[in-house]
Amino acid sequence: MITYQSVHIDSNSETLTAKLHEFHDAILRDHPHIIRIACALYEEKHDVLKTFIHSTREGHAITAYQTILSNMPSLKSLADNQECRVIENIQLEIKPDTEHSAWLLEQGYASSFTVPIYHHNRLVGFLFLDSDETNTFTEQVQRQLLVKCNQIAEVVSCEVATAQLLVATASAIRNIAGLRDFETGMHLTRMAEFSKLIAQHVPASYQLTDEIIEHIYLFAPLHDIGKIGIPDAILLKNGKLTPEERKIIEMHVTKGVSIIDEILGNFGLLSLQPAQIMRNIIACHHEYMDGSGYPNGLVGDAIPIEARIVTVADIFDALTHERPYKKPWSIPDALAELQKMVNDGKLDEHCVNALAASMSEARLIVKEYNDA
Repeated sequence: MITYQSVHIDSNSETLTAKLHEFHDAILRDHPHIIRIACALYEEKHDVLKTFIHSTREGHAITAYQTILSNMPSLKSLADNQECRVIENIQLEIKPDTEHSAWLLEQGYASSFTVPIYHHNRLVGFLFLDSDETNTFTEQVQRQLLVKCNQIAEVVSCEVATAQLLVATASAIRNIAGLRDFETGMHLTRMAEFSKLIAQHVPASYQLTDEIIEHIYLFAPLHDIGKIGIPDAILLKNGKLTPEERKIIEMHVTKGVSIIDEILGNFGLLSLQPAQIMRNIIACHHEYMDGSGYPNGLVGDAIPIEARIVTVADIFDALTHERPYKKPWSIPDALAELQKMVNDGKLDEHCVNALAASMSEARLIVKEYNDA
């Protein structure tokens, strides 16, 4: 058996957030009134713009926020025309007609500079620079800042593209291998959505930034990639597995780690934080808090939080949807079972509570991404 050493993520180490802080420090030396820089990420598939990374020196950062870009005419126009925008006096020019606008006014920021980010002519997101003085962003200042903004944009674009490449590569392997039925399609989409929902609502003490949450969202669907190495006769068996078959199917975890390590090694990405998150999810999503899980019997905090989140998401999805061996459970019964597993010491209580507290959103996910 391969012994897996999980890697716990330091949210301040080798992250885009840390790099943005460094860029901000450099900008502050010449422009001390620019007290906030943030990057919002665009997801083209759902036309969603969502908070991602920020460096906020004054005010309260907005996190776990997303909106439909098409519902934001001003930003949509910037994206379509590849233009920057300056707001000289936020307090006079902005109306509190959206959650984001209301938050912006509440912080007391005085002026702002918005720059769209593109990679190979596709919108990646936006950079937002906010000042505590009006009329900060003169044409000369804009020219100076665009040099730095281009550097930030390049770093963000490359890392986002790298994460997307990892997902695309792993997904291609899955598709070529013909992994089917409940391990494809809507199950994978629900896994991403449930995992993000839980990650956004666990206690702040877990220190899950929007950046980490985005990576959990991206990589959760790859949790069972090792099942491409399991025979269909066992994987899709319509009935109870024998002890020998159970041992074979449990091998999908170490197979998954081997697959992803080869991919990461070929790209030279093993040391990057997103890669570590991906690896932890694949390696540890069948571990239980009491040490009764597999393959390594990790206990409690030895299981990375991203894996604990995906475990809860996976069990909830399995319970509430049909499988070759069972009918779907009702959502109340599924929640009751998760709580029983908490009481039995199997699952992270905070992750289950986060899901239970977000049940209205969870029901929408079940409805929108139904297998039928």
